[in-house]
Amino acid sequence: MKAKLLAPLLSLLPLAAFAEEAPKLDSGNTAWMMISTALVLLMTPAGLALFYAGMTRSKNALNTFAMVMGAFVVAMVVWIVAGFSIAFGTNESAALQNVMGGFGNLMLDGIKWTDLDGFKTYPQYVFVIFQGTFAAITVAIASGSVIERIKFSTWLVIVALWGLVVYAPIAHMVWGGAGAYLFDAGALDFAGGTVVHMNGGLAGLILAILVGKRTGYARIAMKPFSILLTAVGAALLWFGWYGFNAGSAFGASAIAGLAMMTTTVATAAAGVTWLVIEWMVYKKPTLLGIASGIIAGLVAITPAAGFVSVGGAFIIGIIGAVVAFFGVVMLKKALGYDDSLDAFGIHFLAGLWGAIATGILAVNDKALLWDGPLKASDDRMGQLMVQFQSILVVGAWTLVGTVVVYYAAKIITGGSRVDAESEEIGLDESVHSERAMHF
Repeated sequence: MKAKLLAPLLSLLPLAAFAEEAPKLDSGNTAWMMISTALVLLMTPAGLALFYAGMTRSKNALNTFAMVMGAFVVAMVVWIVAGFSIAFGTNESAALQNVMGGFGNLMLDGIKWTDLDGFKTYPQYVFVIFQGTFAAITVAIASGSVIERIKFSTWLVIVALWGLVVYAPIAHMVWGGAGAYLFDAGALDFAGGTVVHMNGGLAGLILAILVGKRTGYARIAMKPFSILLTAVGAALLWFGWYGFNAGSAFGASAIAGLAMMTTTVATAAAGVTWLVIEWMVYKKPTLLGIASGIIAGLVAITPAAGFVSVGGAFIIGIIGAVVAFFGVVMLKKALGYDDSLDAFGIHFLAGLWGAIATGILAVNDKALLWDGPLKASDDRMGQLMVQFQSILVVGAWTLVGTVVVYYAAKIITGGSRVDAESEEIGLDESVHSERAMHF
């Protein structure tokens, strides 16, 4: 009856008034996402490369830098060719859609330069590159565990295979949208606690164990090349991390502002915490300690950046520094593994704490801009269980996938480790025929 009464009135109104609003590019969101992409890009071939290169021995500094930069360019090519399609494509099989997308977007086939992203506010191409920078830094993180003894050729093959076998499926499961396993379960990972840091840190440890310890490890001093370069790298990482975390709001929004604030608070709190602990334990404050605390705080807040309050960010940063300090100073010594630059101790452990803390402290329902479930506001224990589920799934996938990739790369390149003479001379000269400038 009501429809009949309204019909004459509706006929007088333009049809467009009832049509769904057409997608329209938002210049503000587009500008912010392009800037965020550039900031995240800066993190790997500049920030992480300097951070790692400064901590290695002078005879391997250039090789360390080359491993990070090489990982970035190879990972980005792999991402464009197939990684994006596996991570964010659609699989015709509902069962396979749980763990990976399809192959319909290989070489970005089916995506036009005029297409807008899923939120219909900025170009899809920008989203592709933004996510590609995440894929690249994740595998580059793992390089810190195996520097000074792995073959450069083996490393590049690992990068290419790992991006497809390990990273892309994990990114799909967590961020792939409806139909993806951990996304549907309600796992919260705002910007990459499980997808990036736990994933990259655990892969690093696995590779370090498989490749073996450096010659002379725990017997001879392996002093850093330049703490100054490491500190500059940490500063660049912090700068770029605003694109990493605030960019994961996918627009110039209040959530981006919240992520920027929580990132700053957690990072500063972690830097202070590490400094205080080190001062109390060793009676000496070090620049390397401050830089390490900064990275630990950045890692810990990443999965929670858009979900927690300022108070929550303080808690995450402080405990993140304590956990990472324990991993770097005590756990590594107790277990005896050679994680050269502490990728596991900082990235995996702080990322693990951040993933758990997100379930404990998440308060901001509006941060979930997509249509996935958010349990934290009304079912804290349920959300914690989902967070642990995501930790276990990501950990298991990373473990198995990294082992498979390592042995495949070892077969392809005829061995994974440099010979004893090359290791003694240093990989800068023996592999690259170059030498770093000595400061």
